[in-house]
Amino acid sequence: MLVSLDTADATPIYAQVERGLRAAIAAGRLKPGDQLPTVRELAVELRVNANTIARVYSELERAGVFETRRGVGTFVRAGRTEARPASEHAKRLRAFATRVLSEGDAHGFTADEVIAALRAHRSMK
Repeated sequence: MLVSLDTADATPIYAQVERGLRAAIAAGRLKPGDQLPTVRELAVELRVNANTIARVYSELERAGVFETRRGVGTFVRAGRTEARPASEHAKRLRAFATRVLSEGDAHGFTADEVIAALRAHRSMK
């Protein structure tokens, strides 16, 4: 399964789907040039409204993560990280790491436990 949803999570479904797709790219399960399932296919797989998936695809396309080719499908955009200046990329990564570690701390995890879990998750590719 490309994305999994947690019905107990208070995070909106569209945000969970977006986060899951971004995580799949970060973990290498989706690579630049890979074709995504159609909106309808992913909606059926996740048992959510197709409008929710269409919204996520549209937002990720606007963000430069996906590209849609009329009549062909939606793809992970190639070269998407190179378009961002290295300093901006590093700044966003630091902010993201801070959020992850802060949330981990709020749930009682140490930084080392979070890092170990991330490494273990990556090795499950």
